[in-house]
Amino acid sequence: MMQIVTIYTDGACSGNPGPGGWGSILMYKENKKEISGGKKETTNNVMELTAVIEGLKLLKFPCKVKLYSDSAYVVNAFEKKWLEGWIKNGWKNSSKEPVKNKELWEELYELTKVHQVEFIKVKGHADNEYNNRCDELARKAILNFK
Repeated sequence: MMQIVTIYTDGACSGNPGPGGWGSILMYKENKKEISGGKKETTNNVMELTAVIEGLKLLKFPCKVKLYSDSAYVVNAFEKKWLEGWIKNGWKNSSKEPVKNKELWEELYELTKVHQVEFIKVKGHADNEYNNRCDELARKAILNFK
């Protein structure tokens, strides 16, 4: 039976593009692990994707994952099947433009083949304790690049 893991993620940017940070919280049974990082010159979407990828990369074996993000960009790519369409259309979006952040999407897509990931949209900057903590981790990480 697959283990069930909960992951919360968030990305932030000071300017877009600008210095950025990401934060993830992984929860399994009674265990909780917080991770974060950032980049000197990046975008909000890159940080949102990086938070998800880094969280999933920490899993040591295939898991059932409930992944919470306030990023419509990330959640909708899976829930609304945008990603499937991009792949089918040779990594072109509905406007026939190349999909931005393709390398990150490819990495994330490979991780979703290993794990059963359910993407769940949460309201950002609201009353979700873990989403707020991820935002705090991401914003603290930005300070290393200012």
